[in-house]
Amino acid sequence: MMIVSQLRETNCKLEDEPMIHVIAIITAKPGLRDAILREFRANMPKVHAEKGCIEYGPATDTPEIGKFQTPFGPDTFVVIEKWESPDALKAHAAAPHMAAYAAKTKDMIASRVIHVLSPAA
Repeated sequence: MMIVSQLRETNCKLEDEPMIHVIAIITAKPGLRDAILREFRANMPKVHAEKGCIEYGPATDTPEIGKFQTPFGPDTFVVIEKWESPDALKAHAAAPHMAAYAAKTKDMIASRVIHVLSPAA
Protein backbone atom coordinates (compact mmCIF):
# COMPACT_ATOMS: atom_id res chain seq x y z
CA MET A 1 0.00 0.00 0.00
CA MET A 2 1.27 3.48 -0.87
CA ILE A 3 1.85 6.03 1.86
CA VAL A 4 0.38 9.54 1.77
CA SER A 5 3.64 11.24 0.75
CA GLN A 6 3.92 8.90 -2.22
CA LEU A 7 0.31 9.61 -3.15
CA ARG A 8 1.03 13.33 -3.03
CA GLU A 9 4.02 12.86 -5.31
CA THR A 10 2.28 10.63 -7.83
CA ASN A 11 -1.28 11.96 -7.46
CA CYS A 12 -2.39 8.32 -7.77
CA LYS A 13 -4.73 6.24 -5.67
CA LEU A 14 -5.22 2.52 -5.34
CA GLU A 15 -8.56 1.43 -6.82
CA ASP A 16 -9.82 -0.33 -3.70
CA GLU A 17 -9.50 2.77 -1.51
CA PRO A 18 -12.46 5.21 -1.45
CA MET A 19 -10.63 8.48 -2.16
CA ILE A 20 -12.80 11.57 -1.70
CA HIS A 21 -12.58 14.80 -3.68
CA VAL A 22 -13.90 18.09 -2.33
CA ILE A 23 -14.54 21.27 -4.26
CA ALA A 24 -15.45 24.16 -1.97
CA ILE A 25 -16.50 27.45 -3.53
CA ILE A 26 -15.94 30.33 -1.11
CA THR A 27 -17.28 33.79 -1.91
CA ALA A 28 -16.07 36.59 0.31
CA LYS A 29 -17.95 39.70 1.14
CA PRO A 30 -16.78 42.41 -1.31
CA GLY A 31 -13.08 43.16 -0.96
CA LEU A 32 -12.38 40.53 1.72
CA ARG A 33 -11.10 37.59 -0.36
CA ASP A 34 -7.43 38.38 0.36
CA ALA A 35 -8.11 38.53 4.11
CA ILE A 36 -9.79 35.11 4.02
CA LEU A 37 -6.96 33.69 1.91
CA ARG A 38 -4.41 34.94 4.48
CA GLU A 39 -6.22 32.97 7.20
CA PHE A 40 -6.62 30.00 4.87
CA ARG A 41 -2.89 29.91 4.03
CA ALA A 42 -1.99 30.20 7.71
CA ASN A 43 -4.12 27.11 8.41
CA MET A 44 -2.78 25.03 5.50
CA PRO A 45 0.22 23.46 7.31
CA LYS A 46 -2.10 22.07 9.98
CA VAL A 47 -4.41 20.62 7.34
CA HIS A 48 -1.53 19.15 5.32
CA ALA A 49 -0.36 17.41 8.51
CA GLU A 50 -3.74 15.71 8.99
CA LYS A 51 -3.92 11.96 8.51
CA GLY A 52 -5.39 11.25 5.10
CA CYS A 53 -4.80 14.64 3.48
CA ILE A 54 -3.61 14.16 -0.09
CA GLU A 55 -4.26 17.64 -1.47
CA TYR A 56 -5.63 20.84 0.02
CA GLY A 57 -5.20 24.27 -1.48
CA PRO A 58 -6.92 27.40 -2.80
CA ALA A 59 -7.24 28.45 -6.44
CA THR A 60 -8.50 31.61 -8.10
CA ASP A 61 -9.48 32.53 -11.64
CA THR A 62 -6.68 32.55 -14.17
CA PRO A 63 -6.90 35.88 -16.01
CA GLU A 64 -7.07 36.08 -19.77
CA ILE A 65 -7.30 32.33 -20.34
CA GLY A 66 -9.97 32.61 -23.00
CA LYS A 67 -13.69 32.83 -23.61
CA PHE A 68 -14.22 29.15 -22.75
CA GLN A 69 -13.63 29.98 -19.06
CA THR A 70 -16.47 30.96 -16.77
CA PRO A 71 -14.78 33.08 -14.09
CA PHE A 72 -15.84 32.87 -10.47
CA GLY A 73 -15.05 36.55 -9.97
CA PRO A 74 -12.82 38.73 -7.79
CA ASP A 75 -14.43 37.79 -4.47
CA THR A 76 -14.40 34.01 -4.94
CA PHE A 77 -11.81 31.27 -4.53
CA VAL A 78 -12.09 27.51 -4.85
CA VAL A 79 -10.61 25.01 -2.43
CA ILE A 80 -9.47 21.81 -4.11
CA GLU A 81 -9.11 18.87 -1.75
CA LYS A 82 -8.36 15.17 -1.92
CA TRP A 83 -8.71 12.85 1.07
CA GLU A 84 -7.74 9.20 1.50
CA SER A 85 -11.20 8.25 2.76
CA PRO A 86 -14.55 9.57 3.96
CA ASP A 87 -13.34 9.10 7.54
CA ALA A 88 -10.30 11.32 6.87
CA LEU A 89 -12.59 14.04 5.52
CA LYS A 90 -14.92 13.74 8.52
CA ALA A 91 -11.94 14.04 10.91
CA HIS A 92 -10.75 17.11 8.98
CA ALA A 93 -14.17 18.75 9.28
CA ALA A 94 -14.15 18.16 13.06
CA ALA A 95 -10.54 19.30 13.65
CA PRO A 96 -10.05 22.10 16.18
CA HIS A 97 -7.96 24.16 13.75
CA MET A 98 -10.86 24.09 11.27
CA ALA A 99 -13.22 25.41 13.94
CA ALA A 100 -10.71 28.17 14.70
CA TYR A 101 -10.40 29.04 10.98
CA ALA A 102 -14.18 29.14 10.65
CA ALA A 103 -14.49 31.46 13.66
CA LYS A 104 -11.87 33.84 12.22
CA THR A 105 -13.47 34.01 8.76
CA LYS A 106 -17.22 33.61 9.33
CA ASP A 107 -17.96 37.34 9.21
CA MET A 108 -15.94 37.74 5.99
CA ILE A 109 -17.76 35.04 4.01
CA ALA A 110 -20.79 35.82 1.85
CA SER A 111 -21.38 32.20 0.79
CA ARG A 112 -19.81 28.78 0.92
CA VAL A 113 -20.79 25.82 -1.26
CA ILE A 114 -19.12 22.45 -0.66
CA HIS A 115 -19.24 19.54 -3.12
CA VAL A 116 -18.03 16.14 -1.90
CA LEU A 117 -17.31 13.82 -4.81
CA SER A 118 -16.21 10.26 -5.48
CA PRO A 119 -14.05 9.32 -8.45
CA ALA A 120 -16.14 8.23 -11.41
CA ALA A 121 -13.41 6.43 -13.34
